Amino acid sequence: MNVEENETVNEQEAQNEANTPQPETTLSDSEKQIAELQQKIAEQNDKFLRLYSEFDNFRKRTAKEKIELIQSGGEDVFKVVLPILDDFERAIKSNADTTDINAVKDGINLIYNKFKLALTQKGLEEMKSLGEVFNADVHEAITNIPAPSEDMKGKIVDELEKGYSLNGKIIRFAKVVTGN
Repeated sequence: MNVEENETVNEQEAQNEANTPQPETTLSDSEKQIAELQQKIAEQNDKFLRLYSEFDNFRKRTAKEKIELIQSGGEDVFKVVLPILDDFERAIKSNADTTDINAVKDGINLIYNKFKLALTQKGLEEMKSLGEVFNADVHEAITNIPAPSEDMKGKIVDELEKGYSLNGKIIRFAKVVTGN
């Protein structure tokens, strides 16, 4: 080969090298992409673990609060009822020495009214039944008796136990006697 041919071959090889992609450059780009993707995966895993831990802590905290609420749920009602219990104890103590029956009756009525007021303030409501039309959704019929008058047929003649609702929800159905 002569010098000119040698130079032409060298020029062609140089052009070929410039036109063909370099494996080292491509590898480093793909390695960069892999490194970036691995970093994103690590970040996502970290976010997931933090979120999972946060949710687990939330779940445990709410379960603990629920248990505490159940254990102390009636606490406010008992705080209202305890003074009434004290009144009953004082009445029993004072009744041991008294001979005036009217004072005993008055004391019992005062305690009853105080107790009823306390329960009403906590949302307990007495359901009116006497003289109402029988409703199986709020009344429990114990028995039927002949109606004392025509207008009392199908209505409640007597109430054996009062019905109560707590904040609009029936907690005890009224036990009644209906007229037929």
